[in-house]
Amino acid sequence: MSSYFCLSFRLLDPAFHGRGDGREREWPPSPLRVFQALVAAAARRNAGEIAACAGSALRWLEGQKQPPVVVAPAGTEGSGYRLSVPNNAMDIVARAWSRGNDSNSGDANPATHRTMKAVRPTLMLGDATHYLWQLPDLISDEIRGYVQWLSEMAASVVALGWGVDMAVGHGAILSDEQAEALPGERWLPMTGATAGGLRTPVEGTLKDAIHRHERFLERIDPDGCFVPPPPLSAYRKVGYRRATDPPPHSVAVFSLLKLDASGFRAFDTPRRALTVAGMLRGAAKAAAARSGWPESRIDAFILGHGGPNNAAEHVVVGPRRFAYLPLPSIEARGEGKARVVGSVRRVMLASFASDCEDEIAWARRVLSGQELVDEDKKQPVALLSLIPASEKVVRCYTQAATMWATVTPVVLPGYDDPRHYRRRMKQDIGAEEQKGLLERLESRIEGLLRKAITQAGFSRVLADNAALEWRKVGFWPGTDLADRYGVPHHLKCFPCLHVKIQWRDAQNRAVQVPGPVCLGGGRFYGLGLFAAI
Repeated sequence: MSSYFCLSFRLLDPAFHGRGDGREREWPPSPLRVFQALVAAAARRNAGEIAACAGSALRWLEGQKQPPVVVAPAGTEGSGYRLSVPNNAMDIVARAWSRGNDSNSGDANPATHRTMKAVRPTLMLGDATHYLWQLPDLISDEIRGYVQWLSEMAASVVALGWGVDMAVGHGAILSDEQAEALPGERWLPMTGATAGGLRTPVEGTLKDAIHRHERFLERIDPDGCFVPPPPLSAYRKVGYRRATDPPPHSVAVFSLLKLDASGFRAFDTPRRALTVAGMLRGAAKAAAARSGWPESRIDAFILGHGGPNNAAEHVVVGPRRFAYLPLPSIEARGEGKARVVGSVRRVMLASFASDCEDEIAWARRVLSGQELVDEDKKQPVALLSLIPASEKVVRCYTQAATMWATVTPVVLPGYDDPRHYRRRMKQDIGAEEQKGLLERLESRIEGLLRKAITQAGFSRVLADNAALEWRKVGFWPGTDLADRYGVPHHLKCFPCLHVKIQWRDAQNRAVQVPGPVCLGGGRFYGLGLFAAI
């Protein structure tokens, strides 16, 4: 069973003032900020020096390869206020003093060298912030010693941001169940560094912090000149996302042009969108073969086959593969300029896994300019032309929004009526029994839709709390009846429904979810594709 080393900090005031690099708003407080607070506490406990045992514990913490999971209260940006602060003009004051000027008047008075500083803290909507490092299954006595030292340092922490961000710290080992029960938003580290991520310690952070402090003490050289201490540089940035947020996805988007590139080549959405996805898949397969991809990788990543084509049993590949998404145009029509779903004039190549940036970048390079070939006629019918993901129609499928509705129907991941409730409702039964059967049928459909949400990689929190509506008629003007869309042969036995989703968290607050959002069977070919309302 998993266990975690948990460092918890409770700010005495709900306003947090700490900022990240470039004075960008930082929430939750970064793991590096926690590490710096522990270093300061360790030095304070030992007359300005870090004891050997404390140093060993800090080096163990900075050496953790996996950044901590952070559980923090929701934070909102406050309205702000202004402070009167020194304007770093003490060199003028010093020169005035050297001339023998009265320290209570003119340039010699430090109080005259102040300016107003705008402050906009983050306001916490909860109690404590927790940092969880996963421990080995077997916790050695050495690790328990490190945990004990770090817990004692946490108890001596004074602040976790500016000096006004006074905090009380606590350290403990928690079980998996105890860690799951911590209140607050759960922030998960993502793979790789990002400019907008949270700073985290690395091996060498402690040494760099000690060196910076030593240089700070020596900032006035023997000649009286000021030598600024170097900034802390031994850290890395790690992207964090809420557990309710889906992992970010890279996409490659192409417009479908006529073969002479004179304009768009449009395809009917209900009847031809699946064909467009198949043609894009074929173009990607041909490009991968020309690029020298091994056959096994083509089978898995391009074609979505879990094993050899002649395998007796189907093997599930998982999300790490290409998804081919035809994008119906969202057009403003009529006097009221209502948004209407039109024909397919663009395609998106994506992956529902979060670590496929290299493959998506490859697709951008090699697929632009390639032809889509009709497999039946063996003739090219359209030309791919790379377009930015910021293009107006594409943004309907990639932007963050709280409400989404299908432009192609969701194929349910199972039978919606295995007990034949509909057949029984046609019999001569009472109104109450008919109402009960209808409620069971609706509950079955709702359960399948929430299952489709988790199968698509969204969190259980989002799946359990999303507000769902479904019907055969589309929610977008211009969409056709759900049963009129092309569906792969192996999915024809499952029901199709148009769906509208309002994303909510466990507190029933609206959550903005970025696209692409694609659910249900056939989602790797553009079925169950949603557009942001």
